[in-house]
Amino acid sequence: MRDDSRMPVVIVAGIHADARKEVVEGLLQTVPGSVALHHDLATAAEGTVRRHIRDASGEVSSGQAPLVNDCACCALREDLIPELERLAASRLTRLAVVELWESVEPKAMAEVLAMHGSSDLELTNVITAVDPALVLPYLANGDDLAEAGLAAAAIDQRTVGDTWARQLEYAPVLAVVDNEEADEEDHALLTQLHPTARQARAGSQDLARLAFAGFDVEAATAAQHPACALLPQEADEAGVSTLVWHRRRPFHPERLYQALEDLCCAAARSRGRFWLADRPDTLLAWDAAGGALCVENVGPWLVSLPEAAWEMVPPMRRAAASLDWHPEHGDCCQHLVFTSPGLDRDGLVALLESCLLTDAEFAAGREAWKDLPAAFDALLDPVS
Repeated sequence: MRDDSRMPVVIVAGIHADARKEVVEGLLQTVPGSVALHHDLATAAEGTVRRHIRDASGEVSSGQAPLVNDCACCALREDLIPELERLAASRLTRLAVVELWESVEPKAMAEVLAMHGSSDLELTNVITAVDPALVLPYLANGDDLAEAGLAAAAIDQRTVGDTWARQLEYAPVLAVVDNEEADEEDHALLTQLHPTARQARAGSQDLARLAFAGFDVEAATAAQHPACALLPQEADEAGVSTLVWHRRRPFHPERLYQALEDLCCAAARSRGRFWLADRPDTLLAWDAAGGALCVENVGPWLVSLPEAAWEMVPPMRRAAASLDWHPEHGDCCQHLVFTSPGLDRDGLVALLESCLLTDAEFAAGREAWKDLPAAFDALLDPVS
């Protein structure tokens, strides 16, 4: 149950600018007493960040936020909380709508609110605005944000595709705008990418209710961790498929490395966790969109930790591991999910299987595995 003494705050994110603006306008119109805050980062390269505050009747005020460390997102963080606290102190705002700029990810802002917000603020939900006709074009876009004019800082190396994927998958609510060009395939792709999300139409009373539904930042963060992420299940609808590939045998590092390009291009979106034979204790994250792959070391597998250290592991991860525990390998596994229109399931499975250790390689044991070619060193241990 909400604490009525605190001002509700809802985050609205989305790289689809027109869709996001429509969603925010819909909330302002359907929730009396709501106010929207938006920081425009488009001129950050010139040293300025513009703040706009508006309600259902139009713009209430605008101002300039100081640029912090040449980082537009830093400026947003430094300026957002004081502005929200000022609104909360007035006791006149029923709902504060934080409309993020195109490339700002909701996870970062949700954590800022949770960490730095005062007792007067309550994050009540995170919503990502979606134009269903643009889901695939943006997901398949491998351009750097800087090339698209959307970088939030000079050192921003994210791509359009991976930024959009994270915006889409973090939010428990997807606000969908109407677009006559969207077809069944577009809607099927959206649903398969984030099957647990609540979908609501922009401007609807349902979306207005969801804005107050409540949000748990810690649970949302845990659900994004590769060790316990709530990955999509098998699906096949309207020409869009989701393949869930789960195996216990580790990958041969060299064969997997040689197959990376084909695997990245096999689906519009792929993610999950995987296990390399030459790094048997290391949990690796797989995150691919727009033909670009991010491989990351996210720490040890639970089975490789001494039992005394398990109490330091979040409960959600321990629970996830117990549901997928192998008597010999513990939580070590391959769990990759591929979602795309026109997915070649058979070809993809065959390619993945070819990258696993052979029977003879597997039988050689862990000590022998560590002598296999360390093909992933350049990705996982880059020289600074």
